[in-house]
Order: sequence, then C-alpha cells, then structure tokens
Amino acid sequence: MLLPGTGSDEVFVRTVFERPLRTLGVPLVAPPPPPGAALAEGYLATLDALADEHGELLVGGISFGAHLAAEWAVRNPGRCGGLLAALPAWNGVPGPAPASLAATLTADLVAGSGVGAALAQTEGSPGWLRAELDRAWRRHGDGLADSLRVAAGRAAPTSAELAALTVPAGIGTCTDDPIHPTKVAAEWAGALPRAALGETTLTALGADRESLGRATVLAFLRALTHP
Repeated sequence: MLLPGTGSDEVFVRTVFERPLRTLGVPLVAPPPPPGAALAEGYLATLDALADEHGELLVGGISFGAHLAAEWAVRNPGRCGGLLAALPAWNGVPGPAPASLAATLTADLVAGSGVGAALAQTEGSPGWLRAELDRAWRRHGDGLADSLRVAAGRAAPTSAELAALTVPAGIGTCTDDPIHPTKVAAEWAGALPRAALGETTLTALGADRESLGRATVLAFLRALTHP
C-alpha cells in the first residue's frame, strides 16, 4: 500500500508506481486521502486494517506518505515486509524543513483566501506540477488546509527509529528538489540497515512520472538482493 504526499492524491501515486510495481507482479493499493485532519490517523488505520486482512505488507509512499508508511513500519515491524519511500522530507520533528514550511504557508493561504488563490500562487511552477496540484487540491476541497497542517507538524521517524527497522527499503530522491532534499533521503538510506538510494530528477519526473517509481523500486531491489 502506497500513500500520497501532502495535498496530493492516489492518482499521482498510481501514475508514479503502478507500472514499476506491476513489472514485479506486485499489485498496488492506493486509497484516496482521508479528509482534513483525519489524514494521518486515517491512513494509519487503513494500514492496520489491510495488515489484519492480508498479513505482511509492502508499504511506502511519496513525501509525507513515505513518512506515514515508515511510521507504521516502525510500529509494526512484524507486519511490514518492505518499505518504498520516495522523497522523504525530514527526520524526526520537522523544524524548519522546507516541505513543512511550504505546507504551513499553503494552509494559511487556503484558509484565508481559498484553494483558487493558493493555486494562483503556483503559476511559476512547471505545467505538469500545476496540473497535478489543480486536480488534487480541488479534490481535497475544504479539508485541504487541515490536512496540510497535519502533515506540516507531524514528526517523521527518527534516524534511531529507522535504524531498528530491518526490512529491505528503497529510498527515492530527485537530486534537484529543494523541498525534498537528497541529503534527507541519504540520511534515511544510511539509517535503515537494509536500504539503497535511487536517484532521478524533477526534470525527468516532469517528462515521465514513472521515473521516480522506477528509481525507488530499483533501490528496493538492490536492498533486497544485498542484505
């Protein structure tokens, strides 16, 4: 089961990961985001329910979704068979992490002026990203500000917590992404005992969404074959 990042949705997760996972014969489960302030606890409850039904899970996500998946894996080491973490944004408490600050500013803008005004502020972003945000933010609707605030303030697993997680893990990064620094992804990969780091770029992602999924899945395969 893979989870989207802050303000994103399952459509983007499927675009990034569905075909790379299908080549391994792994079906993708990507449920829509729980609304508003229920974002984090709702997703964690869904992971619990899936594990109760199916047993061991391969979990992961993009950005905040990667944080939540890793948080669940740390809590449930016996029910997690592996981790796919694309674009982790911080370790432990967010502090001044760029992704946390950006989510807080966006939440304030959405709460004060609405989703349309927030989307207008993305005009300098690449066209593909504006299109993704336009779809996903409008789908979140009135709950967008609350979900952004939940993500902005929630701690990710610490390096010490990741070090106790012995499942194979693929960490994906875009080396030119200032919001999700490669330094953080490298810290995750260095802390996890069985992890590899896969790299792509935002330029590549703009042209081919699956580039991030492939980088993360290939990193997972390296971790799986080199215990």
